Amino acid sequence: MYGPDPHHFDACLPRAPISVRIASLHDAQVFARRWAIRDKDPALKALVRRLDRVRSGETAAGALVELKSALASRGLLRQTPAD
Repeated sequence: MYGPDPHHFDACLPRAPISVRIASLHDAQVFARRWAIRDKDPALKALVRRLDRVRSGETAAGALVELKSALASRGLLRQTPAD
């Protein structure tokens, strides 16, 4: 549930030169917190709260999908080549 995700992805913070590999729920939580601090967007703060309330694999998967969707809508999701 909280271990590495075989469906990892790379995300970029706005105005940051490098991307960050999101491979677990913990990585997603840390990234989302930093992103919310940088952008101060209420929608991002709600996403951080949702990631922090994860208690099961099902809610973790839903929260990660929501994070990927938020990244994609802002053009911050970098597609990784298939391993």
